[in-house]
Amino acid sequence: MTASFARFRGSVRDLPRAFALSSVLSGLLVVIVAFSGPVLIVIQAATAGHLNEGQAASWLWSAVIGSGILSLIMSLWYRMPVTAAWSTPGVVLLISSIALYPYSSVIGAFLIAAVATILLGLTGWYSRVIALVPNAVIMGMLAGVLLHFGTGLFSALPDNTLMVTLMIAVFFVLRRVRFRVPTLGALGIGLLVAALSGQLQLPPISLALTQPVFTAPTFTPEALLGLALPLFALALTTQDAPGIAVLRSYNYELPIDGALIFTGIGSLLLAPFGCHGLNLAAITAAMNANPEAHPDPTKRYTAGVSIGVWYILAGSFGMAAVALFTALPPALIACVAGLSLLGTITSAASAATEHSATRDAGVVALLCTAANFNLFGIGAPFWGLVFGMLVHVLLNIRRNKNGFSASVS
Repeated sequence: MTASFARFRGSVRDLPRAFALSSVLSGLLVVIVAFSGPVLIVIQAATAGHLNEGQAASWLWSAVIGSGILSLIMSLWYRMPVTAAWSTPGVVLLISSIALYPYSSVIGAFLIAAVATILLGLTGWYSRVIALVPNAVIMGMLAGVLLHFGTGLFSALPDNTLMVTLMIAVFFVLRRVRFRVPTLGALGIGLLVAALSGQLQLPPISLALTQPVFTAPTFTPEALLGLALPLFALALTTQDAPGIAVLRSYNYELPIDGALIFTGIGSLLLAPFGCHGLNLAAITAAMNANPEAHPDPTKRYTAGVSIGVWYILAGSFGMAAVALFTALPPALIACVAGLSLLGTITSAASAATEHSATRDAGVVALLCTAANFNLFGIGAPFWGLVFGMLVHVLLNIRRNKNGFSASVS
């Protein structure tokens, strides 16, 4: 603990010198992506739950502010570009089920899921289980999670040929001349084309501070089984596991048990205000962990701090941020997201297929995750780990005089 406090103080002390324009911009990019997709799903879930305007705004505020505070604190604490987020699969689950329970019971389920996350971090069980999974399987799962964003880059091409073509061309030209943040150039040309073609229609913006609304929880067995348990499982399998994989792909070894304690405590404190759960970011984490965020890996934690600050600002003026970022053309957002994740997709796919002994397992994990299905209410990233692990054990099982054994390293 003493060493952790010393590292935290050192991170804070070095912060002004470590910051770079690229880390500030990578944080802004994460906010743009989040508010153009995941935030809108939160609003959709609030509508499905028949929440009033104050409760809906409070849910959005707690999820975004919580993600910002945890990103800032964990990045400084671990001196890594750690990005926190709310569980998008969890929100999708709530869209179809939140109306089945009183809102106070929903809040109670959020609290129970948060306590379970803290207990899991304290026991260390999660880190022991994840350590048994070969790196190729984890990287295959990560590549599968991100593949949709890579293909989305070209899916937008037929309907927005000029914009997407110019953005791709500018990105790689800037990469060729070793410009530090080629995504910024792509974003700039995309905004210019959108403005000239009339696709950029900014609405009136009202800068009103969001007011959080406290809801006292109640606890029911139905909400425990129908909401708390699925939310807990979804966060671990579809968010935390890929989040670990992102950091590992850039040689950051995050102590996952400590991260679970951090996110569990944050979720617990913000649940009465509507936050359904905070966890490690998966997709947006790759935008802050790659070299475009900062060329120096030891200073890249500033990108995590940057996303924390941007999230806190955006969460404070939640509805204004939603109006601003949703005015951006979907093709522009898809293109920027795809370009920013190219490096991570490449490195994850390479790691998944690097060694012949684990190559098949890594590819199975990639394909299974990329299929993006749900089985028994659990998302594809979990099944990617399961099937990848099964293939690895099957192909690497060894017979000895005492029976069978398998290498899982």
